[in-house]
Formats: sequence, C-alpha cells, structure tokens
Amino acid sequence: MTDSSSGPTPDAGGFVTVSSRLAYENPWTRVREDIIIRPNGRKGLYGVVERGDFVVIMPVWEEAQGRSVTLIRQYRYPIGQRMWELPMGMWENRPDAPADDVARGELREETGLRAATMRDAGLMYQGAGYTTQKGRAYLATGLTQGPTEREDTEEDITCHKVPLEEMEAMIRDGRITCMVTIAAFGLIRARGWI
Repeated sequence: MTDSSSGPTPDAGGFVTVSSRLAYENPWTRVREDIIIRPNGRKGLYGVVERGDFVVIMPVWEEAQGRSVTLIRQYRYPIGQRMWELPMGMWENRPDAPADDVARGELREETGLRAATMRDAGLMYQGAGYTTQKGRAYLATGLTQGPTEREDTEEDITCHKVPLEEMEAMIRDGRITCMVTIAAFGLIRARGWI
C-alpha cells in the first residue's frame, strides 16, 4: 500500500495503533501502553517495554589444551538468583555509541579482558513479543587480562574460565538458562566460529 504524499508505508502486520501513552519511565526503561486494532478488527492492548540496544560477548581463549570461554556469574534481582552468563550490557549514557565500542567496553568492564579481535555474529531481539530491545552478539579472541572497571551494580560479578565443551554441557543440562547467552552461543556456533 502506498500513500502518494509519503511513499511506501512500512508493514504494520495489519495492526493499527489507536493511541499510545507512556506508563512508566526511568533512566534504563520506558513502558508504553498502546491501544490497537488487530488485523481481525478487534480492539486490543499492548504493553511495550522500550530499552536501548545491548551487546553480548563470547570471550574465547585459544590454548594448547583447547578452547575455553570466560563466563560470568551474577545475581539477577528480578528472579532472585545467580546466573551463568556471557558478559553483556548496554550504555544508557551513550545510546548512539557504535556496537563494537560497547562490546569492547562491556568486556573490559565486567571481566577485565581486552580482545585483539571482535567479530560481529549478528543481530537478535531479546523478546519481540513485549520489548523493542535488540542486541548484537560478538566473538572476542586474542584475549589479554587486565583490571575490571565494574559499575556499582556489577560488584558481585565473578569470572570463570570453562572449557568450551563444558559451556555446551551447561546449556544442555540447564545450568545456563540465560536466553541471550544461549542465543549468542547458537549464532556463533552457526557461523562455524566455534
């Protein structure tokens, strides 16, 4: 469908937004409530969480005995437990920073690692059914250890080097349940990089 005054319209999937209101906002998150008309003509409601773009980094060590991965362990307040994860994050104060810069910065902040090579494995949406947040997965290699630069909210992070095969076992047996970590592992494996 086209409108002669503005060119082609984006695919809205048959949904029409009747109204939109900001329900909540803090420095990291906005929640909006949209009243919509569904493709079947019925009225509906969508709660949409708006968050900035993130990065997730898989730091892989190439060693004589094989490949290892640096995982972090961090307490996640919303679910009340510690999780095994890959380093990840976003820069709220620099939302327009290049993703490569954010990836290098988050890796350094959380783990102290510096990467000679950072390869972009691709884009992922965290939960397209409720949030606009998307991110990029990176493979970091040529690693050297330096000091961490953790923020106050990251002080409880611990770093653990595990064999790549162990990380895969942790995904299979449910010790790693972080969706972003699992998706990044899958993207990087699908590219044949690990």
